[in-house]
Amino acid sequence: MEDHSIRIEKQNAPSQLHFAPVFNVAIHFIDRHLKEGRANKLAIRSDAGDVTYGQLAANVNRAANALRSLGIVPGQRMLMVVKDCAEFFYLFWGAIKAGVVPVPLNTLLRAGDYAYMIEDSGCAAFVYSQEFAAECEAALAAAKSRPQHVFKVAAFSELASNAGDQFTAHPATATSECFWNYSSGSTGRPKGTVHCHRDIPITAQCYAVDVIGAKESDVFFSAAKLFFAYGMGNGMTFPLWVGGTAVLLEPRPTPESTFAAIEKFKPTLYFGVPTLYAAQLASMETTKPDLSSIRYCVSAGEALPADIFRRWKEATGLDILDGIGSTEALHIFISNRPNDISPGTSGRIVPGYEARIVSEDGKIQPPGESGKLHIRGLSTAVYYWNQPEKTKDTMLGDGWLNTGDTYIMTQDGHFQYCGRSDDMMKVGGIWCSPFEIEAKLVEHPKVLEAAIVGRGDDDGLVKPEAWIVLKDQRDSSENTEAELREHCKKGLAPYKYPRWFHFVEELPKTATGKIQRFKLRQH
Repeated sequence: MEDHSIRIEKQNAPSQLHFAPVFNVAIHFIDRHLKEGRANKLAIRSDAGDVTYGQLAANVNRAANALRSLGIVPGQRMLMVVKDCAEFFYLFWGAIKAGVVPVPLNTLLRAGDYAYMIEDSGCAAFVYSQEFAAECEAALAAAKSRPQHVFKVAAFSELASNAGDQFTAHPATATSECFWNYSSGSTGRPKGTVHCHRDIPITAQCYAVDVIGAKESDVFFSAAKLFFAYGMGNGMTFPLWVGGTAVLLEPRPTPESTFAAIEKFKPTLYFGVPTLYAAQLASMETTKPDLSSIRYCVSAGEALPADIFRRWKEATGLDILDGIGSTEALHIFISNRPNDISPGTSGRIVPGYEARIVSEDGKIQPPGESGKLHIRGLSTAVYYWNQPEKTKDTMLGDGWLNTGDTYIMTQDGHFQYCGRSDDMMKVGGIWCSPFEIEAKLVEHPKVLEAAIVGRGDDDGLVKPEAWIVLKDQRDSSENTEAELREHCKKGLAPYKYPRWFHFVEELPKTATGKIQRFKLRQH
């Protein structure tokens, strides 16, 4: 049998991973557990039932055999619009084991988005859960090119149930194309982001193990869904890396559904996004969920305001480890960590990565000066599918990646988020961070969420404009607007207060919880 192993050297930080010459990541994340005696250990828990590592391995092999039986060959793409369930694991890892490229898609999208991705990817197969049939089937009807193989998950599972439970992995290498994620679309059309086999273990070791200390006894619960990079790590690749247990939540994450899952399955590590933490805090004003099983909470997707960190700590006694990652880097590359938390910042660089702050003219900025955040690490995507110009703008050469975010590095090495580079605005000739104003607004007791964009006044000069979600919509009034304006004037530099306020029921967001400010600017 070919060696698909990984050797980890931990004498010096960061950990060094060495891959066998022939390496298919599914061997290490699926088959390895049988050799290490975990066949009867629970790999997945959900309301639909439990799955052991032995059952997982057998079903992954059945999925691989089923894909091959259809004539799908290594290198072809399989789009997945699949809810968080055990079948997601079987399809994803079965495809990788067979050399097919799985492409999980955001399950919240509409037919037009799916039609675009079907055409863009040139996929050979399209698999979707029944819950998303309306949008998926409309997309298939509208797409200019239809995949050869289309299945609902239940139909594919039936096909796979008759396939063999043994499969010899396709002989890939650590740098072979493995899977795609489409970018979340916070700035426009999603981009097919191409990842290699090594990217998965790099993030699992560098972040899950070396930062938050994940171990085999941990139970992982990600409210963030499997279909995008952050959730995929939290809810699937991290537990499989250490031999832990993943808890899956099929429905949309709400305070009620996430608290129920925590109380039922007792996770030790909980992964959320700032929007959900804010909603959970509002819910805890009237309910007292049992969160005693959790040792750490993690946040990413959008920067976590210091006030939400503080209120969560007061309400639960738990720290939230906020960090920043991206689809292009696959997971978090800057993070707060246990015993090293700086509220209101994204923390320090994760071991195994490098970061630099770069000015508009390409000069490295000193601490205290804002600029574009570039990062470098072995988990970064190799290119965007079919988009050479955007690849050139983002993948800068020599391993560096332009994140599209504006940051400041403090004197003590913490990274402070200023906003997406496209969202930064000049007010009175001075650069202004929307996130700073938003963080001040959410400190006000009436505010649940806030977004700031730049808008031209009657003289064509840019000023901050606020879009506010209130905890109680009945508070929407001129008096509340005056309160919020005064609150900002007292806590921020004089030029930073919002000139206009809009009270809305919700803000436009990507699936990762990132506010789509470009949509607000279109109003």
